[in-house]
Amino acid sequence: MNKSAIVIGAGIVGLAMARALSLNDYRVTVIERSGHAVGASVRNFGMIWPIGQPDGKMYDRAIRSRSIWKEIAEKGGFWHDECGSIHLAYNADEWQVLQELQDEFTKNERPVRLMSPKEIGEKINGVNPANLIGGLYSATEMIIDPREAIASIPSYLSEKFGVHFIWNKNVNSVEESKAWIGNEFIMADIICICSGADFESLYPSIFSELKIAKCKLQMMRFISENSGFRIGTALCGGLSLIHYESFKVAPSLPALIRKYENELSEYLQSGIHVMVSQNERGELTVGDSHEYGLTFSPFDEAKINKLISDYLKTFAITDNWNLVQSWHGMYPKMTNGETDVFLRADEGVYIINGLGGAGMTLSFGFAEEVTKTIS
Repeated sequence: MNKSAIVIGAGIVGLAMARALSLNDYRVTVIERSGHAVGASVRNFGMIWPIGQPDGKMYDRAIRSRSIWKEIAEKGGFWHDECGSIHLAYNADEWQVLQELQDEFTKNERPVRLMSPKEIGEKINGVNPANLIGGLYSATEMIIDPREAIASIPSYLSEKFGVHFIWNKNVNSVEESKAWIGNEFIMADIICICSGADFESLYPSIFSELKIAKCKLQMMRFISENSGFRIGTALCGGLSLIHYESFKVAPSLPALIRKYENELSEYLQSGIHVMVSQNERGELTVGDSHEYGLTFSPFDEAKINKLISDYLKTFAITDNWNLVQSWHGMYPKMTNGETDVFLRADEGVYIINGLGGAGMTLSFGFAEEVTKTIS
């Protein structure tokens, strides 16, 4: 008889664990306290973002996750776009970093290339041509609509693997082989806790010993007045170059950081870098800021949204973009440089967490890796 597993949480990490465990012959039950996922897994760009991961284990994990996303999207029937990404340069320091990244990434056979302003204008829509020096295009990035995808994956997992989902039930306690829901419990051979930013509820003493915090980010969604408008790829301003670990291979990055500290200190203080993704409906998702801690104001700051919008205009033509939604998300983030949390909390009880802002990019690959350890 197959072994049984309980996964607590139906965000992207929980769904990835349900898939990986099913492939390893577990009968899986997923328990989610809400009627559907409402956390960070649906409050993001929908970017599958290998370019942001450093070469080696993390990049390989991202590429593996991307292939799984593509497979599930095709079989699960939800939209995806293998559109790639472009990082744009509007000053000599940014351009120097992009040239260095092109050299470094090409050594490791990443599919990247530099683009001139003329080529960008011919192939990509909505890029601000004023002062544009060039861009670095990468072919590995893929966009999904996180709201649609995260809502579709449970049906896919149920139909393909027989995964059972229990919605609107809160697990209030876990011990060896038992997940308690109120005064009742469900038993399984193993229990995987994928609780995301809600890491105080189960095994709080373990989490209190971890170097982990939460990150609050503000985002917006726009619609273009021009019917059928497509940017053609994900757009990134120069500030994104100092945000991702993979870009640290550029020797000139410290000089660019100093430039931003002198000229854009307010942006750095709020952890702002600006990116744009576009879904099937043409909606343009824009963000974001980064505030770290354990407790945050429930209110979004208009000042931060304005900073994001102002910077957006430096690299995108937004005259016909209308704001339709704004929100904030929250995800767990390791503060000691670690990329994830995988530990045994009790006999047969595992905690999987701490992927930071790369959950969409890394979860499927990470889940396959840790499931091999569990099995």
